[in-house]
Parts: sequence; structure tokens; C-alpha cells
Amino acid sequence: MKSIFIREMQNFFSSLTGYVIAIVFLVLTGLFLWVLPGYTNILDSGYATLDSLFLLAPWLFLFLVPAATMRMFADEKKAGTIELILTRPISDTALVVGKYLASIVLVSIILIPSLIFVYSVAKLGSPIGNLDWAATWGSYIGLFFLAAAYASIGIFTSSLTDNTIVAFLASVALSYLFYNGIVWFAELQSMEWARGVLISLSISEHYESLSRGVIDSRDIVYFISFSLVFLLLTRVKLESRKW
Repeated sequence: MKSIFIREMQNFFSSLTGYVIAIVFLVLTGLFLWVLPGYTNILDSGYATLDSLFLLAPWLFLFLVPAATMRMFADEKKAGTIELILTRPISDTALVVGKYLASIVLVSIILIPSLIFVYSVAKLGSPIGNLDWAATWGSYIGLFFLAAAYASIGIFTSSLTDNTIVAFLASVALSYLFYNGIVWFAELQSMEWARGVLISLSISEHYESLSRGVIDSRDIVYFISFSLVFLLLTRVKLESRKW
């Protein structure tokens, strides 16, 4: 698993993928927070808050995380190296987890430079440092778990095909479904009887809960369970190639 992890990290940063994803995330959030006029612009709002960042980030990650994970297994299949890897003395679980951990570390690296936004907004507060720190760190924790959930979906869709574009689109569609689609579906009158259950399955519900600054164990358990389900599905898909 360690070898797989190191290999994937080298692949990220030996190509432009990792750098492009990090730059796109930081540039877009910077533009929306400081340059482009609108409700997301911190200077226009007059309030020292990072709510706009944590409102935008899930939608940006909806595309950036699938872009980071779409090659994980799809490229291996296309190049034929997946068969070679599966014959090595490494378990399917170690293979999946190694690739997944590399994705999570990449997301963490992308998030670290965004702390400059936290510093800037804290300095703009009156008095200096007047920022809702509980909500800020809770939102960062929620964003990390949200990205981890997206990554598990991306790993799974990448294992289904040898076409990276198909893997990307499938990952975006599934991520949107679990982030916002389920909530939309729950609002239908015909689904009123199951509204509570459907909303509890939505990623956005648990992400927003963490963003309030209250770290609820139910939200943490949800994200961990969500990721484990898709990683398990990925392992099952890999095992099916041996039948």
C-alpha cells in the first residue's frame, strides 16, 4: 500500500494534474472572494466571514476532485498495467486504499494554501482577529470529509471504465446526486413520507452541520461510512476481474 501511495503521489506531481487542480481552486476562490462583485465578495459584504469560501468550495470540488481521481484505475486499464498490478503480491484492499489515501493527501495539500484567506479575513476584522473560529475550523473539517467522500466516488467510477472522460463525468454526476440531488428529490411532494431519511443521506446536510462549528460524531460516522461503502464497491469491482 505504501508503494502504491508513493507511486500515485509521484504521478500527481510529475505531471501537471496536481498543480493545475491546486491553481484552479485557489484562483477561482480568490476571484470570487476578492475580485468579482456579488454576494460572495467579502469586501462588498462588509463582514469578516469566510462563509463564501465554504459555500463555493463544495461546488468547485465537485469538478476538481473527480479530475484528480479519474485516472486512478482508468489509465491502468487503458495501458494494461492493471493486470500486472493485480498479479503482484498486494491485496485489492491495499491497492484501493493506497490510491484513495493519495487522493486525500492531494486534497489536503490544495486546502493548505487557502489558509491565507483565513489570515486575511481575520486581519480585516474589527477588532483584528474577530472571526468565528469554531465555524471556520468546523467548515475546514467538513470540507476535508466532503472531498474525501467525493474522492471515494471518483475512485469507484474510475474502476468501472478505461475512459477517463467517462470516469470524470460519472463521478461528477454521482457526487452531485449525493451532495444536492437527494435533497432536491426529498422536496418532491410524492416523497414527503421519506423526506427525513433522504435528507440524512445527503452529503450537504452533514457538511452544513459541521460548518456550524459543532463537531457531531454522527456527521463524522456518516462521512467515514460513505467513503467505506464506495471503497468496498471498488474492491468488489476489482475482484470481479479475477472471476
